[in-house]
Amino acid sequence: MSRNIWVSSDLHLFHSNILNFVDNEGKPQRSFKNVLDMNQHILDSHNSVVKKGDIWYNLGDVLIGGKDEFKTLWPKFNGSKRLIVGNHDDIPFLSKGGFFSKVQMWRRFPEYELILSHVPLHESSIYSSKDISAPLLSVHGHIHTRPSPSRMHYCVCVEQIDYTPVNIEDLAVIARERRKEWREKNS
Repeated sequence: MSRNIWVSSDLHLFHSNILNFVDNEGKPQRSFKNVLDMNQHILDSHNSVVKKGDIWYNLGDVLIGGKDEFKTLWPKFNGSKRLIVGNHDDIPFLSKGGFFSKVQMWRRFPEYELILSHVPLHESSIYSSKDISAPLLSVHGHIHTRPSPSRMHYCVCVEQIDYTPVNIEDLAVIARERRKEWREKNS
């Protein structure tokens, strides 16, 4: 049985103030009537693609507040959960609570030509030791609705992916295309 690998970032579960955040045009970043509605939408969108046997990389900022409620909600998310630590994550709580099978700062996937991190990585630090002809695609979160800093970056904040995790195979296609563009432009 093959397992799918999924990626998303910046759930901000139980973070009621995020409903007040606006984008550069003054529109709400998240249009939910309340935090419980937001949490349920994130859960439903997640489970619409991630199945029980799949692997899911969360690129950080899992929750802000609501730790007791989180303990009840979190097991409802499908997949073997792996955390790439974000700037708002309570690392002791998340790593010792049995919520994730792995907790890391970043994860390189040279076979998919990408690297996962919470923040967009500087291009000079995203080369593969096996292929230095072009940087890996920096798959990241952190910036919510703002654009990624370059074509060698791809944001998987829930606001930018319709709250639905992205399959790593789809990210690999994007990585190959963008690395090819980069080589052509820089050769």
